[in-house]
Amino acid sequence: MAKRSLQASDEGIRKAKQAFKRKGWTQEYLASEVGLETRQPIWKFFSGRPVDRHVFHDICSVLDLDTSEIAQNPAVDEAAPLDTLDNNTLEIDVLVQKLRSVHHERIQAQCGTLHLLDIAKPINLNDLYIDVNIYEEISSRRWLNIADLQNLDSPEVNRGALSRVCQERISGLDAVKKHSKLLVLGKPGSGKTTFLQSIAISCDRGIFQPNYLPVFINLKNFAGEIRECSQLSLLHYIHEYFINFGFSETDLTTVFYHGRALIFLDGLDEVIGEVSEILINKIRSFINKFYKNQIIITCRLASQYLNLYGFTEVEIADFNKKQIAAFAHRWFLSFTKNSPVQAHILAHNFMQKLEFAENAQLLELANTPILLNLTCLVFKSVEDFPVNHSELYKQALDVLLVRWDEARGIKRDQVYRHLSLLDKIKLLSHIAAISFKQGNYFITATQIQQIIANYLSNLPNAITDTDALEIASAIVLRAIEIQHGLLIERARGIYSFSHLSFQEYFTAREIVSNTNSAILEDFVNHLHEQRWREVFLISVGMLNPADDLLQLMKTKIDILAQQNDQLYNFLQWLKQKSSQVIAAYHCASVRAFYLTIALPPEHPLACNQDLAISLDRQLAGSLAGDLAIDLALTHALAVSLTMTADIFFQRLVVLRLSLDLKYLLTHQPSWGIYLQDLANQLPDPNQDRDTLKIWWQTYGKAWTEELRSLMINTRQIGYHWQFNEQDWQCIQQYWDANKLLLECLNSATNVSPNVKRTIEQNLFLIG
Repeated sequence: MAKRSLQASDEGIRKAKQAFKRKGWTQEYLASEVGLETRQPIWKFFSGRPVDRHVFHDICSVLDLDTSEIAQNPAVDEAAPLDTLDNNTLEIDVLVQKLRSVHHERIQAQCGTLHLLDIAKPINLNDLYIDVNIYEEISSRRWLNIADLQNLDSPEVNRGALSRVCQERISGLDAVKKHSKLLVLGKPGSGKTTFLQSIAISCDRGIFQPNYLPVFINLKNFAGEIRECSQLSLLHYIHEYFINFGFSETDLTTVFYHGRALIFLDGLDEVIGEVSEILINKIRSFINKFYKNQIIITCRLASQYLNLYGFTEVEIADFNKKQIAAFAHRWFLSFTKNSPVQAHILAHNFMQKLEFAENAQLLELANTPILLNLTCLVFKSVEDFPVNHSELYKQALDVLLVRWDEARGIKRDQVYRHLSLLDKIKLLSHIAAISFKQGNYFITATQIQQIIANYLSNLPNAITDTDALEIASAIVLRAIEIQHGLLIERARGIYSFSHLSFQEYFTAREIVSNTNSAILEDFVNHLHEQRWREVFLISVGMLNPADDLLQLMKTKIDILAQQNDQLYNFLQWLKQKSSQVIAAYHCASVRAFYLTIALPPEHPLACNQDLAISLDRQLAGSLAGDLAIDLALTHALAVSLTMTADIFFQRLVVLRLSLDLKYLLTHQPSWGIYLQDLANQLPDPNQDRDTLKIWWQTYGKAWTEELRSLMINTRQIGYHWQFNEQDWQCIQQYWDANKLLLECLNSATNVSPNVKRTIEQNLFLIG
């Protein structure tokens, strides 16, 4: 059996002292690097006295020395250090399997279940876990400018594009296979711990690294033990469990020295205060000593305490749509009382509604596991999403600002402890509103720190020194990123909100919190801008009441119409035409109907009845009376206007059928005669293709104009509006603004019935 100590030879001492001198360290510093509590072993080492074999190896390693060149010529039984003892592979395999066997229940207890917020029961990890993806390049390390990150004029920025900037992904398991030393970074609730648990369970079950010993360490728990006993090493902490099964520290050390452990160190960011430095030294000492093992550490982004030699830093990516769907399916199967078939239907409906245009903000929110769980919970209660999203955003922010750390028993450094929760929300609202109004989704650290400094300077008992304010603002920015993950460094020195939805929510909150007539009037100036849509919807949900904002929106829409002569004339025709229609439909619905059928067939809104139907569900059924006649004629005109001679033979039958309106003209038989005369002018569809082609080339344009004249003279529809590009933009803005106003009316939680009724009745009508 090898002796447990080594001592330096005279020549070894000389080499060691030279190396020590080159380092420029003190013996106390060397002791701390090795992970020793006192410098006594260091003194023994340089004095040529026997030193514990493990310590001797660690000192040589830190000093970049070869142990065999430093140690005194040992006897045969001392020649081999511990990491070459029992070098029989079979014996090591047996030892590892024995340790795996006794450790199985602990790994299952530590890693086999998940506890989700607001879910009363734990769930088996494999019932819910979805493989994560990894970015091999840390976002905050990229040397990019704002133009590289995103073209702000692009509609792609609208939802979820903030974090998807040309980064390739690999699966989490592939990253673990690729790198033996891994530091996994991620936002709060991004799935770092669950990822480690899944790898640990795979190892325990023999799926991954079946010949390794999985060891899962919650670093917050280890730090708690260090507070009780500062001399406790990570090795001793791990051994405390195995000692109960009759295994010695030597057994465990042998496995570690041979690199046959898969070690998970979870939650480095959860250790705060003075103990964090002690913990880091102990981790570093353990890694230096047992460098052959595969080690994975998790930490939040912006909390990168360690710069560990040989470690690869990676970042957990947001869920993509496929991962969201897979998670939702497992979630509804696990947490509802429905049958598997019903759970599958529920998950399908969840994804289907999540992909509706009006829920794009929620789809973006669901790319983080912690918020995806919340989204599933909301949907589960009524099998739908709320029209007003503001309450869901409020709940999501409560999770990130307070409950996530609370649920895990984490009390972080109060770096900005003088700011109450309300102050933090106000500060975030201030940052969001300033940047959003400027059209900035990405903002530099310097700009954010200036906003923070201005905010802090206006607080009671505020810091007045400029330099101190600059330092404080940098600390606050880092605290927001680490503790809440609401601001994320997308590239070096460039930040954005983690979700555009949060920037919109905070912007709306800033407007609502400081509501006065001037602010609201400035707010409605953005009514025609698509990127402000969600801010309006959130704001009307927060205002109590929302009457003033809604009325200002209607006034602004009317002004928009009056500023363009062509649009104004068009709306005057729309008013006159819709007033002639005798139908049991909502008056604004009729106006929306005629607005779209009056547009040329190539226009995106042509015959789009979605808004008319939302005003009056009756329009979703079979149309009757004037509306049905005018829609059929509009369709006939659209067919003829888009006709070419080459396809005339294919569409001739369709054109004839669109003019066959006898079933709608039972009370207007004379008008049906005019249509029949037009239809009779069309050639026989049984003629050959070339004959039909020649007919359309010769008579098609005249026939189309005759149809248009008939529609104008008898139905007051079919006009060829001479709109230029600017006119078309005004019409689109007018339509979008009315659509947004209706959505706001439907999502407002507090609006006077009279105000709501008046605005609805006057949509698409100049006041």
